[in-house]
Amino acid sequence: MPSRGLGALAFKPSSLKHSAFFTHLPLHLTPSGTENRTPGPWTSGPTVRWNYLSCILFGRIPSSSRLVPVFVYGTLKTGQPNHQVLLDGTHGHAAFRGRACTLEPYPLVIAGEHNIPRLLNLPGRGHRVAGEVYQVDERMLRFLDEFEGCPDMYQRTRLHVALEGTRAPLECFVYTTATYPPEWVHLPYLDDYDSQGKHGLRYNPRENR
Repeated sequence: MPSRGLGALAFKPSSLKHSAFFTHLPLHLTPSGTENRTPGPWTSGPTVRWNYLSCILFGRIPSSSRLVPVFVYGTLKTGQPNHQVLLDGTHGHAAFRGRACTLEPYPLVIAGEHNIPRLLNLPGRGHRVAGEVYQVDERMLRFLDEFEGCPDMYQRTRLHVALEGTRAPLECFVYTTATYPPEWVHLPYLDDYDSQGKHGLRYNPRENR
């Protein structure tokens, strides 16, 4: 009888449910942000086919298992000047998770000659800041580090936000500013950035500098 080859192998999910392979799979984040250990997008009908087996044998875990939350509060938000970079698939993957607000107050100011929004790393001062949370993969995170001039211009730190529709605080990456001229602390504090807001300090796009 001719061999059907590994590519034809199919396994019943019930046979893998309690296996050591399955219980050690990385958590898979669903589009809604919840976690599970199901094969997710690798399944096909009632069986888990060769692509799932190859993930186990060769470590080919899809990037969706490594998504991390990033809180954006400035020009990356929906409707703001740099939002398109989150939509560009060549930079990686970013999925909108929801609107959110920082649990602690922070000083959000518009500073510098190009009117750039800066979240000063001074928790407890200013306002609770509104923004958006995106689940991003490693490639997008590396792109954002470069885009934000991390670690020189911004520093990628962590903070907790209240995500709309959820009760538990969510820890996110965020790009804050730890080193700045002393006068920035005395600039007006915002709670919800808009490049075309009443402040009159419209952001100057990179292509115009």
